Amino acid sequence: MADAPIICWFRQDLRLADHPSLTAAVKSGAVVIPVYILDEDPSAQWKPGGASRWWLHHSLERLSIALEAVGSRLILRSGSPHSVLAKLAMETNATQVQWTRCYEPAARALDDIVKATLEKQNVTCKRFAGTLMFEPEEIATGSGTPYKVYTPFWRACLAASAGIKPLKTPKAFAVPAKWPKSDQLKDWSLLPTKPDWSAGFDALWTPGENGAQAKLKTFLSGAVTDYAGDRDRPDRPGTSQLSPHLHFGEISPRQVWTATQHAAARSGDDNGTAKFLAEIGWREFTHHLLYHWPTLPEEPFRPEFVEFPWTRNAGHLKAWQKGQTGYPVVDAGMRQLWQTGWMHNRVRMIVASFLIKHLLIPWQDGEAWFWDTLVDANLASNAAGWQWVAGSGADASPYFRIFNPITQGKKFDPDGKYVREFVPELAELPSNFIHEPWTADPVTLRASGVVLGETYPEPIVDHAEARKRALEGYAQVRGPSKS
Repeated sequence: MADAPIICWFRQDLRLADHPSLTAAVKSGAVVIPVYILDEDPSAQWKPGGASRWWLHHSLERLSIALEAVGSRLILRSGSPHSVLAKLAMETNATQVQWTRCYEPAARALDDIVKATLEKQNVTCKRFAGTLMFEPEEIATGSGTPYKVYTPFWRACLAASAGIKPLKTPKAFAVPAKWPKSDQLKDWSLLPTKPDWSAGFDALWTPGENGAQAKLKTFLSGAVTDYAGDRDRPDRPGTSQLSPHLHFGEISPRQVWTATQHAAARSGDDNGTAKFLAEIGWREFTHHLLYHWPTLPEEPFRPEFVEFPWTRNAGHLKAWQKGQTGYPVVDAGMRQLWQTGWMHNRVRMIVASFLIKHLLIPWQDGEAWFWDTLVDANLASNAAGWQWVAGSGADASPYFRIFNPITQGKKFDPDGKYVREFVPELAELPSNFIHEPWTADPVTLRASGVVLGETYPEPIVDHAEARKRALEGYAQVRGPSKS
C-alpha cells in the first residue's frame, strides 16, 4: 500500500538528529508514527533502575515536545513490544516497522521476536544503526575475530572513521489524519514519590536532545582543553558528563565525534580532544564486548575468576552503598552517586576497587547497585567497567593493582574539595587529615567537630590487612599473571 504508514519504534535513540531510522522513514514520504513502548516485563533481568526511570521520564517528555515542534507526536504504549507493535500495525494499517539496533542480549532476542511476530502479519521490519559509531560486526581483527584488547580495537576504529557525517534533523513529517491512542506519560509512574530521592536531580541535569547538545557545547568550549589531566580530578569540572545523554541516545557518538573534531581543528590543539575521543572509543569497545560475549554482565570474562573466594558481608555492602566506610574519598563517591545519580569516573574505579578488593564482595553486587542508582546506567559500560577493576575482564586492570583509597584521595583531591562537598561532616578538617581523619590528633578532631565512630565512622577495614587478604584470594585463582 503506497499510502501505508511506517511505525518508527524509538528505544535508546531519543532524538531527531542523526537518526537513520527516523530519517529513512521521513524521506520515504510515508506517514510516520513515532512510538515508544514501556516494557514492564517482570521477568526481565536488567529492567531500568530507579535513576534510569527518572531520566527516561524527562527524556520522553522532551522528545514529545521536539516531535510536536515539527508537526508530529510521540505515541506512548506499554506492554510486550512485539504485541504492542503488532496491535498498532493493525490499528493504523502500517505495513512497515523500523527501529534502531540495541546490543544488550535481551534486546537482541526481542528483535527476533518482534520480527517474527510482525512478519506473520506481512509487516516489513527494518533495523538501522545509530547507537554506536561502528556496528559490532564491522570492527574485527585481521583474522576476523572480535577484539579483546582496547588499544588495537580503537586503532581499527580510527582507521575506519573517515567520512563520518551525522544526519540532520528531518523537517517535513507526513502525519496521519487520525493519531492512534497514546498513554499519558504521568501514568507510567517513572518518577519516585515516597520518598522522592531525586529532589536534587533537576538542578543538575537537563535530559533531552537540547540538553545533550548544550552539555557538549559547554564541554568543547572549555574543559576539553585540559581534559587529559583534569579527567582524573573529581574536585574539578573536567569531564563532559555526556554519558546519560549517550546512553539514552539523545546525542549520537557520531555527533560527538564530529563536533569534537571540529573543536580540535578550531583550537589547533588535539591533546584533550584525542583523549576524550578515546573515551568514546572505550564505550564502543564495551558494546563490542557485550555483543560478542553476551554473558559479560553476569559471568567473569576470564573463567578462572569463577573460583575467587568472595565474602558476602551484608553490613559491609550496606556501609559501602551508604557512603559509611570510613574512607572519605570512597564515601564521597557513594554519596555523590546517591545525591546526583552520577559519579566521577576516577572515583568509580576507587569505590569499585574498594568493594571488590578491600571488602571481597563480588563485583556483580556493585554492578547491580550502580545499575539502579546511575542515570547513565548502561549494561555494556557497567559490566565492562566492573570486570576491568576486578581483573576478570577483557584488557582488565591487573588483579594485583589494588587502589589505596588514601593515596588516591590525596593524589586526585589534594585539597579535599570533593570530600568536603559530599562528606560535609569532615569539611572543617585540615587538608592533611581530610583523607585519613583517624590520623588526626584529638585536639584537631575536636576543633573540626569530628567524633570518630559517632559523627563519622572509623574505617570498616584496615587497608594493609585488606590488601593482604585480596592478594591471598587472587593467589587461589588459576591463571592471572603480570604479563
